[in-house]
Amino acid sequence: MPKVGMEPLRRKALIDATISAIGERGSLDVTMSEIAGRAGVSSALAHHYFGAKDELLFATMRHILAELTADMRRALQSAGSPRERVSAVVAVNFSEIQFRAETIAAWLAFYVEAQKSAALRRLLRIYARRLHSNLMSGLAGILPRAEADRVAEATAAMIDGLYIRRALKDGVPDAATAIALVEDYLETKLSGRQRQ
Repeated sequence: MPKVGMEPLRRKALIDATISAIGERGSLDVTMSEIAGRAGVSSALAHHYFGAKDELLFATMRHILAELTADMRRALQSAGSPRERVSAVVAVNFSEIQFRAETIAAWLAFYVEAQKSAALRRLLRIYARRLHSNLMSGLAGILPRAEADRVAEATAAMIDGLYIRRALKDGVPDAATAIALVEDYLETKLSGRQRQ
């Protein structure tokens, strides 16, 4: 029988182990037994907390999104201008926590799996809507609405594309360079239009 109060810690350990296993393997082709071993718990306990592997994968994706959302809220609260809001969104997506090799590999694996899983596809749609909304929270204060919408879409595509390149170990090698590329694009679109 599981110890009282240990469930949240063990759930978190299993989610962290899932991210690590996916990151190492580069796919969702990991077993509950492998994940449980990494987390230091039995396979039976992993099944007790999450049921099937699909439920653990879903919980892992929700955890990654929750971390991103919490980081984004903190960054946006300290942004003083519309332009700072846009830069905060970019910076959070390439932060040390978000732009780790294993997290990037997990994102790519989840994108692939979402082609077959309606639940994961729904989570990725939520992510895409939030990213667009967060970008628009700054861009709409700088550009006309239709133009802001296009710039937000292009910026989101750049962010996702840089994650894919990094996952494939091609292109941009580090977060600072990724941020600089996105910021260069934004500067061309926003120069002369910023309101203080």
